[in-house]
Amino acid sequence: MGEQVSERFRVHVSVRDESVDVRAVGEIDIATVGVLRSALWAAPSRSVLRVDLSGVRLLSAAGVRALAAAHLRVRAQGGELVLVDPAPVVARVLRVTGLHRVVPVVEASRPVAEPPAPVRPSPSPLPSPTSSAPSPLAPPAPTMRHVPPAPAAQPVLVAA
Repeated sequence: MGEQVSERFRVHVSVRDESVDVRAVGEIDIATVGVLRSALWAAPSRSVLRVDLSGVRLLSAAGVRALAAAHLRVRAQGGELVLVDPAPVVARVLRVTGLHRVVPVVEASRPVAEPPAPVRPSPSPLPSPTSSAPSPLAPPAPTMRHVPPAPAAQPVLVAA
């Protein structure tokens, strides 16, 4: 399909029978996110849209929003967005924002024909019936405490 280039960022798109592969290289921030967004929106509809993030050095909030919007768009068309082999700094952004829980993140070494599997599964919010200790990855359980009712307001008399 071609390549779209900005000064600090470039995207190469290749179309296959069952998938579209998008390879992003450089920095995805407010100045360059338009190039990524254009490539993702111009990609033809296929069952899988793979975005290779191995060459991305920076992923800002604008890039996260573009990926989340692309996920919704591809899903509405009956497909799946898959993020492939993010660099460590990008993987951290995906974890901190929670996008890795919504969009599958896979290793580049996985075969194309095999369905994508998450690199790191999301922790279950419910404890396993066989485990007695909470998982270290599970969010902390809410603590309940009694809060006494506020005392009734006392009328204040002012002498005139």
